[in-house]
Amino acid sequence: MIEFGGRVAVVTGAGGGLGRSYALELARRGARVVVNDLGGGVDGSGASTKSADLVVDEITSAGGEAVASYDSVAETSGGEAIVGRALDSYGQIDIVVNNAGILRDRSFSNMSREELEGVLATHLFGGFNVSQPAFKAMKDANYGRFVFTSSNAGIFGNFGQTNYGAAKAGLVGLSNVIAIEGAKYGIQSNVIAPAARTRMTEDLLGPMADLLDPEQVMPMVVYLCAEENPYTHEIFTAGGGRYGRIFIGTNEGWFAGRNVVPTVEEIADRIEEIRDISAYEVPLSSSEEIMIIGRALGGS
Repeated sequence: MIEFGGRVAVVTGAGGGLGRSYALELARRGARVVVNDLGGGVDGSGASTKSADLVVDEITSAGGEAVASYDSVAETSGGEAIVGRALDSYGQIDIVVNNAGILRDRSFSNMSREELEGVLATHLFGGFNVSQPAFKAMKDANYGRFVFTSSNAGIFGNFGQTNYGAAKAGLVGLSNVIAIEGAKYGIQSNVIAPAARTRMTEDLLGPMADLLDPEQVMPMVVYLCAEENPYTHEIFTAGGGRYGRIFIGTNEGWFAGRNVVPTVEEIADRIEEIRDISAYEVPLSSSEEIMIIGRALGGS
């Protein structure tokens, strides 16, 4: 059994959908949970304490331990307050699931600066605002687990979601660096790219929405939060009962030669070799990618 007795988890955006399912399962398995939710609309407008309170009531009614947080992840002070809620209530923080998000979809040519900044503030800056104070506390304890919520819209792209896609791609980079910097402190960081029916996605998914229960994403995320999980610096996908890994790799490519500046025409002639992904590697840092270049230089 994977259990979380003695652990403290923060789940943002936990008032409904995916976040609620994570919070309930972590609590059921023994974690003390900070249920954070601003209680606003899908577009980030408004605020209410109701959503977080209802999830806390569900947890405590079932015999678990939880407290509510209504702070906005989009503000630096909000992130500090969310982590402070965990430390003040339970004296530690072991797990952070960055799940809070909003949507303000618009085609690229019509998107306003306000729509861009609002979504970046909640998703990307929100991930930073909560994770930085949590990371500092985890370093002192030599233990921590982060899960960042990305999206196939950020990793692969999706029409009308410039702001959302940019924010979700940014979270992959944020998680990767935390994984590298946290390794010597026992801190792991991974990314989940979920496909699930939530109030943010049900209008986008169409008929498939009925087949994408958010509960099906939950086991993957809860596993990534566990001490038993040995993996870090990775991206996982979950949806509709399918679970997999998404990775960013590089191929062997074409080596023009040491100190050689090829012509544009040579690039054109070699473009299929440059693009060929029949063989590839998955670097886990920029240094590892540089080593691949070094290998090519050494063989010249």
